[in-house]
Formats: sequence, structure tokens, C-alpha cells
Amino acid sequence: MQQINKEAILLQHVEKQLAGYTNLLVGFSGGLDSTVLLHILTQIRDSKHSAFYLRAIHINHRLSQDADSWVKHCEYQCKQWRISLIIVPVQIDVRNHGIEGAARVARYQVFTKHLATKEILLTAQHQDDQCETFLLALKRGSGPAGLSSMARLTTLIKNQLLRPLLTYSRADLVSYAQKHQLYYVEDKSNQNTRFDRNFLRLQILPLLQQRWPYFAQATARSARLCAEQEQLLYELLTPILDKLQYSDGSLSTKELFYFSEVKRNALLRHWLFRQGVTMPTYKQLQQLWKEVILARVDANPHLQYGQYQLRRFRQRLYLLTSKIEILKQILLWPIKKKLTIEHPSYLVIKNITIQKTSIEDLVLPANLGILKLLAAGGQQIRMPTSDEIVSIRFGLQGKVKILGRHYSLQSKKLWQELNVPPWERNRIPLLYFNERLIAAIDMFITQEGQIKTGEQGWHLHWIKN
Repeated sequence: MQQINKEAILLQHVEKQLAGYTNLLVGFSGGLDSTVLLHILTQIRDSKHSAFYLRAIHINHRLSQDADSWVKHCEYQCKQWRISLIIVPVQIDVRNHGIEGAARVARYQVFTKHLATKEILLTAQHQDDQCETFLLALKRGSGPAGLSSMARLTTLIKNQLLRPLLTYSRADLVSYAQKHQLYYVEDKSNQNTRFDRNFLRLQILPLLQQRWPYFAQATARSARLCAEQEQLLYELLTPILDKLQYSDGSLSTKELFYFSEVKRNALLRHWLFRQGVTMPTYKQLQQLWKEVILARVDANPHLQYGQYQLRRFRQRLYLLTSKIEILKQILLWPIKKKLTIEHPSYLVIKNITIQKTSIEDLVLPANLGILKLLAAGGQQIRMPTSDEIVSIRFGLQGKVKILGRHYSLQSKKLWQELNVPPWERNRIPLLYFNERLIAAIDMFITQEGQIKTGEQGWHLHWIKN
């Protein structure tokens, strides 16, 4: 009777957490933890008072000789339980994170890619996993953010991630699997103590649990308290951060000089957290402050931060991808010399007559987006003549005379006046008719690109990625 009650409580505990969710995607490895979770969800699904759509996803890391047999096991199990299964093979890059870290990164990339709109991801981490994560964070010297370990409910890009078994021990899951005679696979690598998590699980935690039977529960409580403190800190800092952060995501550094080092570091950490990157170490924060923010005014400082770069420009801090491609090529825009009128009509907008045309869009390199010609909005420029070739180039050189000014400026001085950071200047599309610069898209129009009253014109739109 006690066993039945314990199972009923477990089912109620999971079902309560699913309230409001109708589409579930479960990370299914075929091991004990995810097998128990998937079975619990089928029990809830098949009950009369629950209705949700359940899918499973198995990620084949191809790190074990048994990987293919695990795939077959997952396929068989999901077929038996009437669950749609996605199989995704991945290639692990161990250079930056090691095997454990690289596998984890690959998994969450796959999860993010396959989650449908409004679908929630469920994973089967339990209390023992939480204890191991806490101790690993302690080993790294993490602060409250790292020690908070795994949250029960968190955000994964545009979806949510739920860990419904986080308050249950592995022993509880073993007991459940035995009662229901569940078959699950065993990963032989879990016995290899070369991996830090296995070392803790097999050699350290048994001793701690023998001495202090409630060690895992106490650790989970500490992790929860750290998470609460981190949440409180985030709530207190959010109004300040909102004032310091610009719409493009950059951060004003001017006000940071008025804060204590502790508060300044907390603001920088939470700004980076907002960008969706891993929390920096204390050493990285010191480097960021001394080598980037405190660099001389005329410098162009940057700090490599994993796959990103941190750069400063005009008392603003930017987080950029590390690969900023320098574009030199010339792109011929496939615009027809004689515009095809689709309908015998014209659009008149602010005295600019525009024919309705069929003009191909231009896809820009380096994932910069698409250039379009539309009927309204954007930059209004003159149309090319029949003998002018339309092209897009990158890298402004020499003197430029822009519309509305009576003098020319050197390109470097012009970019400075327009507050364009140095790393962005060679990525702004420049529109040319033959060798005449007509416009820097979204930035300025030259005298050569001016429309005269009554002339036909184009409306340029840059849809950025």
C-alpha cells in the first residue's frame, strides 16, 4: 500500500507541473532516468483526465559502439508506448568543452532546433544529478549563479525546459522501474571515473551519503537558496540594466564608474546573461574592465570571450560573434534595365512616381540580410539610367559628399560622425550606379543619388538578419 501511495504521489507531482502545457517533447536517451519519465508521462496521458500531445527525441552522439542498438531500443520502446520519436545523429566537437561539455552543447542545440512553437522540453535529471552539478560548480569556484545548479523550470531560447523529477532520487527511479519491469539501456562509459561526474557519482557521493544520508537533499536546498538569491539580485538590477542597455543590446559604460566593483561586476554578468552567453569568471571580468573599458579613448580594444568578442566604442560595450568577416566583393544586383510593369498603374508617394515592378531581391553575403526594392518607406533614391550598372560594394574609401551637406568628408571622419563602430563599417552595403556612389544602405544618400521632383524613384530596404 505504501508503494502504491508513493507512486501515486509521484504521478500527481509530475502531472501538477504539466498544468497548462499541451505539447511535450521529452529528451529520451533510453537510460533509466528518461525511461522512467517517459513511462510516467504515458501513464498520465492515458488517464481520463489528462490530454496532451507527447513526442520524444533521441540524440545519437555516436560515442559508443552500442549507439546504434540504443537507437533501436528507443524506437521499439516508443512504438510500444505509441509515442512519436525523432532520431538525430550529431557530431561532437570536443576541442572547447571536452567530451561531456561538447555532448551537452550538442544536445541542447538539437533540442532548440526541433522544439515546436509553444512546445515544452522535458528532461529527466533527478536529485542526485543536482547534487553532482552543485559539487562540480563548487569545484570550479562558481558563485551563486553556478551553485544554483539546475532550475526546475527555465527558458530555452523561445521555449521552456522543465525537469519534473528534480526532487526525486535515483533510488526512487530505480524502485519505480523495478515495479513496472521497465527495460532500459546501460551506458558502459558511466563506469569510467575519468569523467568528473562519474568520479563523483561512483566514489565521492556514496561516502557522503553513508556519513550524511540526507546530503543530496541538503545540497538541493542550498542550490535552491542560491537560485533564489540570484533571482532576487536579477530583479534588483533589472531597472538599472534597462537604463544602461541600448536597443541594439550594447551597454553604456559611462555609468559603471559610479558603482562599486561588486555592483559593477554583477551588472556586467547579468548583461551577458541577457545576451544568452555563459557567465564570465572573475578573471574575465577583471580583464574586461582593465583591458577594454579602461582602454585609452582612441583605442579599439577587444577581449576574446569564447566564441564571442567584447568590444568598446564611444563608451558603449558590444558583444559580437568572433568571426567578423571583411567583405570586399562586388555584387551585381539582378535589376532589369527595362522595368517590367506588372499592372498598368503607378504609385505616387510624396511626389515620387514609382512603377509597380518585378525586381529580384539581393541576398547579401556573411548573413547580412536581404536588400529589397519596395513601393514605400526606406531610402528614396533616383533610378539608374539605361547605361548604368547597379552593384553593391563594401568598404567606403575616399571623400564622400552626402545629401544635405555643402562639403565632402573623408570616409573615416564620416563614419565617426555617424557613430558607426569600426567593425561595422566594412559590413554596410554601398549602392553604386557604375562607379558613382549612390547610398550607404540605411545610413546616407549621396548627391549623386538624389531624386528630382517628378522623377521615378526607388525605395531601398535592408532587412537585416
